[in-house]
Amino acid sequence: MLSQGRAPALYAADDVVRGPYAARLSAFMQAGLSAGLRPAREDAETLALALVDYQHDFVAPTGALAVPGAQDDVARLLAWLYRNAGRITRIYLSLDTHLPIHIFYSAWWVNPVTGEHPQPFTTITVAEVERGVWAPTMQPEWSRTYLRLLARQAKKDLMIWPPHTMEGTLGHMLTPALSEAVAWHSIARQTQPIYVSKGRTARTEFYGIFGAEVPDPDDAASGLNMALLDEVMSHGRVYLAGEAKSHCVLETARQLVAHCGGAPDALRRLYLLRDCVSSVAHPTINFDALADMEFAAMQQLGVRLVSSADPLD
Repeated sequence: MLSQGRAPALYAADDVVRGPYAARLSAFMQAGLSAGLRPAREDAETLALALVDYQHDFVAPTGALAVPGAQDDVARLLAWLYRNAGRITRIYLSLDTHLPIHIFYSAWWVNPVTGEHPQPFTTITVAEVERGVWAPTMQPEWSRTYLRLLARQAKKDLMIWPPHTMEGTLGHMLTPALSEAVAWHSIARQTQPIYVSKGRTARTEFYGIFGAEVPDPDDAASGLNMALLDEVMSHGRVYLAGEAKSHCVLETARQLVAHCGGAPDALRRLYLLRDCVSSVAHPTINFDALADMEFAAMQQLGVRLVSSADPLD
């Protein structure tokens, strides 16, 4: 029988909701030494767990861009992770990473008549810029080009977001209970986690783990990371979870599905932990319904939408 896992005694389910704290990494790593799990290198079938942006600003209710339901998502994800630790070969974790100046922040745009900057959750369209409703305060040629490329290639309009996951801030850190679980798993299975930083490129949006919405020709790091895609998809199974379902998780799933090139065998190796993801709440756009439509279409192609309570067959 394959070895499974059990949460260490110092983990409590309500760790997820008790607010930010210093992750007890040393204690969890020590607990990993006595977990009794075999090394990941001995896995007959490898399993990758790709976790998208489970960071304070998205998970905590006080976060700058809090996703409703995110704490419950993390609690379910951690229960799944500990229960199936003996099957998880490697964990990939993305960190949304921003600086003060970005094309999707208010300071980049202004109403040239009133001098007002757009409020968070405002959409900026090509047509509005052409009519003079909004004008870029910097990089005018690229800004207009970007909006056109975004609409044509990604089928999206630019969304203005509140400042979030700013590098060097509390909002940027992983929720501590997850950091503890990853450290425990790493020692218990003798496998290194892979952290992926995304979003530093100022002139583009970067939702999916593997590349920006529109690659910035001046920043090679914004292009599609084929090496990482190949590595993740080299596993026998790939499980996906994170925040937000409607944006960074959805775009990561799109990138994985596109990488599979329609091959049914590859698509059937992709799993979404559907009860470990939640959508951004917008005052007028039902992002959750839009995401559900796309995930349903992916399911028709072969992607598996599963619950964290489902046993691994």
